[in-house]
Amino acid sequence: MKTLVEICCGSYHDALMAQSGKADRIELNSALFMGGLTPSIGTLKLVKRDVSLPVICMVRPRGAGFCYNDAEIECIFEDAKALLEAGSDGLAFGFLKADATIDLNLTKRMIALIKSYGTEREAVFHRAFDCVKDAKQAMSQLIECGIDRVLTSGLAPTAIAGKELIHELQSVYGDQIEILAGSGIKAHNAVEFIKTSGVSQVHSSAKAWVDDPTTDNGMVSYAYHHELDYDVVSETAVKELVNIIREAEDHACID
Repeated sequence: MKTLVEICCGSYHDALMAQSGKADRIELNSALFMGGLTPSIGTLKLVKRDVSLPVICMVRPRGAGFCYNDAEIECIFEDAKALLEAGSDGLAFGFLKADATIDLNLTKRMIALIKSYGTEREAVFHRAFDCVKDAKQAMSQLIECGIDRVLTSGLAPTAIAGKELIHELQSVYGDQIEILAGSGIKAHNAVEFIKTSGVSQVHSSAKAWVDDPTTDNGMVSYAYHHELDYDVVSETAVKELVNIIREAEDHACID
C-alpha cells in the first residue's frame, strides 16, 4: 500500500514547494509558528489555481487551546463557509470542552457544514485530539460523529514519542477512520516509524529557515525563531521524505 505524504504548508509558496516535491496532499495554514491558524481566502485561491493536490484548510482562529468562546465559534464557522466556497477539499478543525473532552455538538455541526458542500469534502480532526484525556474514548466519539480522519502525535510531543499509542489506534480503529500521524516525522525516521506504527499516512512540515534582513534592526524586532529567519517548506526536504518512503515501498520494507 502506498503511504500518503501530507505536507503542512503556511503559504502559497509552501504549497508550490510541496507539489514540486511530489507530496500527495496539503494542509494549508497561516502562522505555523503558532501551530497553524486559518489561511487567507486569497492564499487558498492561488493554491487551488496552481496546485493540483488535494487541499485541506486549517480552521483555527487563534493560538493556545481549543475551547472557544461564542465570538470565536461564530468566526470559525464563517471562515469554514468561506474556505469551502473557495474550493477547499476539506477542513481541519478541533473543538474541546474545558475538561479536555470532545465538544460533540460543535464537531457534529462542523461535519454537517463540510458535507453540505459535497460528501467528498473531508472532515479532519486536528491535533486538538492530542490534548484529550482519553484517546480511545475520543476516537470512538469521532468515529460516531462521522469524522473522516484524525491527525495525531499519539498524545505526545512528537509522533515518534507517541508511536505506541498511534500503533494501538491504527490497529483498533484504522478500519473505521483514517489515522494521520504527524509531528517530528522527517526523512531520517519516517520509514522506521511507518513500519512500527502501521499507519498509511504521514504529515510533515518539511521545514527550512530563510532570513529576512528587515526582521530586526537592533531596536525593533519581529523575530519569532532566531534573529532574522522564518519557516518555509523545503522542496528538497519534501523530496527526501517522499523518495525514502517510495524506495522503502519498492523494496517491500514497508507494506
